[in-house]
Amino acid sequence: MTQRVALATVMDQLSIDAVITGYAVAVDDGSWQDYRDLFTPDGRADYRSAGGVEGPAAEVAHWLAETMRLFPVRQHLIVNRRLDLQDLGGYPGDRAEVRADYLNPMRLEGAQDGGVAAPDTTAPNFASGGRYAFGLLRTDVGWRIRTVTVHEKWRSLSGSLAPS
Repeated sequence: MTQRVALATVMDQLSIDAVITGYAVAVDDGSWQDYRDLFTPDGRADYRSAGGVEGPAAEVAHWLAETMRLFPVRQHLIVNRRLDLQDLGGYPGDRAEVRADYLNPMRLEGAQDGGVAAPDTTAPNFASGGRYAFGLLRTDVGWRIRTVTVHEKWRSLSGSLAPS
């Protein structure tokens, strides 16, 4: 591998990492246009394992916008990222896969602590964890998500909330 190819590979890795981080930030900040912009025109998202929907990214963004209103405080932490870039005989290709674990603490609107209303607290009362599987493509505007699938492994409710 030449220095030029090695540098291009590192630049791809950094660009892909920025897309994955942008994904978490868009969901946490409720920036649904930013969320849509991270996907290819035919991009799809699958949240079914976490009780959600599957479909075109634009439709899923609408569903997320409605659903996330229930959680005014949310924070997606995406860690343990494993990136596999397409290898074209020693040269990076235009496809990549990322497998990454996530931890997602959130706070439900109007949640209570110990039976006392606590609208100003930010302590999470709902958390989940699992793994994301991202499929990415290099496009004319940079790396974009073609597919994301959530594989929820666990979920926890605390405080006065009870599972439905």
